[in-house]
Amino acid sequence: MDIIITARHGEVPEALRLRAEQVVTRLARFAHRPTAANITFDTEHQRALAELRLTAARGVLYVASSEAADHRTALDRVASKVRRQLDKAAPSPRRAGRAGR
Repeated sequence: MDIIITARHGEVPEALRLRAEQVVTRLARFAHRPTAANITFDTEHQRALAELRLTAARGVLYVASSEAADHRTALDRVASKVRRQLDKAAPSPRRAGRAGR
């Protein structure tokens, strides 16, 4: 899976870059065949913004953005939003077994 981390109006510290890679790797376990992830960090008016775009099989796209006082908090909020999207998209275990009935 390709992970691209970019920053607008600034630089991404190495510690934040490593944390972002860990978060995306953890989220990728819940996606169906993830292919790419783009994380964009931005700073506007003393607020830290983070946006995550996770692309899975067949072009399924999960997108979330958040703002907080610092980039790490914004990253954690984005990760929880994408995780909720992945949980909703996952097939229900109760319904998966009833396909043949």
